[in-house]
Amino acid sequence: MVSDAIVIAKRDAAIEWCKHATQYAQQHGGKPWKFIMIPHEAIAENRTLAALAGEYEVRAVVGE
Repeated sequence: MVSDAIVIAKRDAAIEWCKHATQYAQQHGGKPWKFIMIPHEAIAENRTLAALAGEYEVRAVVGE
């Protein structure tokens, strides 16, 4: 569950990791990193990865 403290802590750590990885990649000609947190109930045969990524990309964490 997304409201679980452990899940939130892992999400925040992954977001921070993506920030650092993006900074490194940009200095070396790489692409930015993104964190996508897809709930298991959103996975279905008729959903594409691109659609899921567009819907569930974590852009910022506000007020937690």
